[in-house]
Formats: sequence, structure tokens, C-alpha cells
Amino acid sequence: MMEDKNSTWVDFFIMKGISDLPHLQTPIFLLVLLIYVSIFTGNSVILLLIFKDHQLQTPMYYFLSHLSVMDIFYSTVTMHKTLITYITGDNTLSFSACITQMYFYVALLCCEFLLLTVMSYDRYVAVCNPLRYVIIMNSRVCSALASVCWVIGFSEVVPAVFIIYEIHCFKTNKINHFFCELMVIMKLFCYKAYKMEHLINTESFFVAFLPFTLTITSYFFIIRAILRIHSSAGRRKTFYTCSSHVTVVSFLYTTIVCVYLRPTSSYSLESEKIYTLFYTSLTPLINPLIYSLKNKDVKTAFKRLINK
Repeated sequence: MMEDKNSTWVDFFIMKGISDLPHLQTPIFLLVLLIYVSIFTGNSVILLLIFKDHQLQTPMYYFLSHLSVMDIFYSTVTMHKTLITYITGDNTLSFSACITQMYFYVALLCCEFLLLTVMSYDRYVAVCNPLRYVIIMNSRVCSALASVCWVIGFSEVVPAVFIIYEIHCFKTNKINHFFCELMVIMKLFCYKAYKMEHLINTESFFVAFLPFTLTITSYFFIIRAILRIHSSAGRRKTFYTCSSHVTVVSFLYTTIVCVYLRPTSSYSLESEKIYTLFYTSLTPLINPLIYSLKNKDVKTAFKRLINK
């Protein structure tokens, strides 16, 4: 680490982890390991079912397979360094490795916002245009929509990486967190933080607020269509097909709001890390549970796989 006047040019970061308390190290390691293994196993089972069972090879489950892949990568990016640190005792991370971790973390989060919006559009077409669903949501359209989510998600974060490399100047090389979270890194900038803040505000509109608005719009038309169904059984059945997606979207946006929009009076570094662990693990953990417990097709496919 080299110093130039009042600037600190960082070559590596020291990650302080989730807690400094010695008696908590083993329980934290076991908790993070349990969460990661559960996320990996649950989403891998979903992928296996979709790949193996022909009845699940529909647009909805095609998008769900992409969501499962995102969740596996997302949890790996945020948790792998914590697990490695507890095993090896090495809590350092090079500057490039830290920025790479931050890049993939934010990019995958953006991809997930966009993909959930696409999934809401899929449900809109299924409910509001059922006779044309197969034509509208054909394989080429589904592939294009999924590709757009990945491309935009990973492209949106590139300007932020360039700004960080341009600054390359931090108040300290100690990060009081368990991974290189963007907002935490911003607080360590020596200068030009306003550039990143302006960029985040602009891009948040396109990858968070706009997708959320489109999702709400889709469900406005879905609910309106459901209310027009005369049979109560038909209304329940139609809403049931959307319930899993609604639950996942609600969990994701609620946890994000709780983390980033909670009162500053309740803020502390320790609570910040707990909140972050909560929202980085909750959605990837519950997605396979929601889509398996609330979905008859997935449960039936799982029984068929077990029987084989």
C-alpha cells in the first residue's frame, strides 16, 4: 500500500468479517456454510427438475432456471470469501479481487431485478392473453428476454468499476464487512464520491425502480383480469399460478428497502452486516422453497424424479 500526500493507494483490503468476537467464529462459519449449502442444493434441485422433466420445460420454468443460476452465483460471490477466511485465516483481498467481487455482486442483483420483471410479463401474458401465450412467449422470445437481462445487468455496472479504478484512493484499506459491498466501498473513497452517487441514482432508476414499476403494472392488469373471472375457483386457480412469483418479488424488494431505506438513527456497522447477510441469503434461500412448496408441477416433477 503506497501513500501519496493525503491519498492512500490501496493494493489490498483487510476484511474484518461478520464479527470480531472469538467465541462467535465457529457458529458464524457453520451458519454461513449451512446457508450456502442450502442455497446451492435447493437451486440445483430446481435446475435438475427443469432439465430432466419435460413438463417443466415451459417459459415460466425456463426463466426460473435462470433465476436459480443467478441465485447460485450470487450467494457464491457474497459468501465464498467468508468461508475461505474462516478455513485459512487469510482475511486479505487484493484490490482487483475486491472490485471483481463487487462487480459480480451488483451485476447479479441487477440481473435478478430485470429477470423478475420479465417473469411478471410472462405471467401477464399467461393470464391476460392465454390463447396467444404459446405464440407470444415462444422459445426465441424467451431466450432473447433472458439474454437481455444478463447483458444489461452486467453492462450497467461497468461504469462504476471504471470510476473506482479512476479513484483508486481510499481513506483506509480496512473494510468492516464480510464482502466488498458497493456502499461500504463508497464510504472509504478519498474524493469524488459524488460521481458514484450520481451514477447509482441514475442506474437505480433503470435496474430497480423502472423494473419494479413494470412489475406492478403487469400485476395491475393481472388482478384486473382475475377479478373479471366469474368463478371463484377459477379466480383462485389463476392467482395461484402467480403466487410464487409475487412472493419472491415481495421478499426481494422488502429486504432491499429494509437495508437501504431504513432510518439512519438505527444504523450501525454491526447491524449493517447482519442486514446484508440477511438479504443476500434470504432470497436465494427461499426461491427454491417457494417454487417447490407452492407449485404442484414442481412437487409432481420431484416425485417423478424420486420414483425413477
